[in-house]
Amino acid sequence: MRYLLLSISLTLFLALGCNRDESSRSSAANQEVRMGYFANVTHAQAVLGMSGGGFEKAIAPAKLSTKVFNAGPSLIEALFAGEIDIGYVGPGPALNAYAKSRGEKIRVIAGAAANGVLIVARKDSGINSLADLAGKRVATPQQGNTQDISAKHYLMQELKQKDVNNVLPIANTEQATLMARKEIDAAWAPEPWGSRLIIEGQGKLLGEEKDLWPNKRFSLTLVVTTPEYLAKHPEMVEKILAVHLRMTRWLNAAPQNWATPLELALKQLNGKTLPPGVVSSALTHVQFTEEPLEETLSTMNQWAYDLKLVNSPKVAPGLVDTTILRKLQAQSATQPHTVDH
Repeated sequence: MRYLLLSISLTLFLALGCNRDESSRSSAANQEVRMGYFANVTHAQAVLGMSGGGFEKAIAPAKLSTKVFNAGPSLIEALFAGEIDIGYVGPGPALNAYAKSRGEKIRVIAGAAANGVLIVARKDSGINSLADLAGKRVATPQQGNTQDISAKHYLMQELKQKDVNNVLPIANTEQATLMARKEIDAAWAPEPWGSRLIIEGQGKLLGEEKDLWPNKRFSLTLVVTTPEYLAKHPEMVEKILAVHLRMTRWLNAAPQNWATPLELALKQLNGKTLPPGVVSSALTHVQFTEEPLEETLSTMNQWAYDLKLVNSPKVAPGLVDTTILRKLQAQSATQPHTVDH
C-alpha cells in the first residue's frame, strides 16, 4: 500500500511539473517583445540582430515585432505610448524623455555606439570650415534629436548665433535629394548618411562631431526600455542584451566583415541599395560599445537645458540601470568568445 501511495504521489508530482512546464511554455509563446530602432549603421546591432534572426531565436517561443524610425523623438513617442518595449535611441531624446516623464518612463540599460556623426557641406555651398556654418541651412534628422541638439549647441555656443532657425529637420533619406537641389547647405548626419552624401558626390566632409568633444568620444546610441517592462520582464531584457553584447563584440573585432550583411539589411529596410563603399566608410567612423558613456549624458543634458528642452542642467539620478548588463558582462568574462559570420 505504501509503495502504491508513493507511486501515485510521484505520478501526480510529475504531472503537475509537466503542466507547469507546458503552462510556462504557453505563457512565453503568448508573449511579444516589441523593439524599435533606426535603419542606420549606428544601430548596427539592432539591424543585424533583426535581419539575422538573433533576437528572434533568443526570445523564442515569444514573438518578436519591430518598428523602424527615422530619429529619436518618434521612437520615444512610441515608447511612451506603449507601442514598443525596447529601443535603440540617441542620448538627446533619452534625456528629454527622462525629464518630461520625471524619471518614470525610461531607463538606459546599455550603450550601443559612439561617434559616427559627420558634418558635411554641399560642394558648391561656399562652406569650407565649421565656422562657415553660421547662418547656413543645416539639416538634422529631426527636431530635438541628438544631432539636432549638437548642431544647435555648436551654432549658438561656438559660432555665437542668436537663434538656430537655420537648423532644419529633414529625414536622413531625404537629405541627398535636397542637397542636390541646393535647398540645404550642410548636414549634421549620422552614419551611413554622412558617408552617402560624400560618396554620391553631393557633399564634402567638414569634420566629425567627435572632434568637438574633449576626449574625441561621445555616446551616440543607447539601448532603452521602460521601468515597468524592466521590472516585469527582466528575463526578456537579459535575452535581448545577451544578443546585443555578442553583436557589439563581433562588430568591434572585425567591423568590415559586417559591411555586406549591413548593406543587405539596410537595403531591405530602406527599399534602396546604398552606393558601393558607403557602409564600409561608415564603419570606420563608428565605435561600437556596450557602455552608456554617462559623461555624454551629463554634457548633452546641459546642452538640452541651454536649448530649453529640459528643465534642469543636471541629470536626475536613476536614468541609467546597468544591472542586467553588468550581470552579462560578469558571465561573459568567464566564457570563451567566438565570432560567427
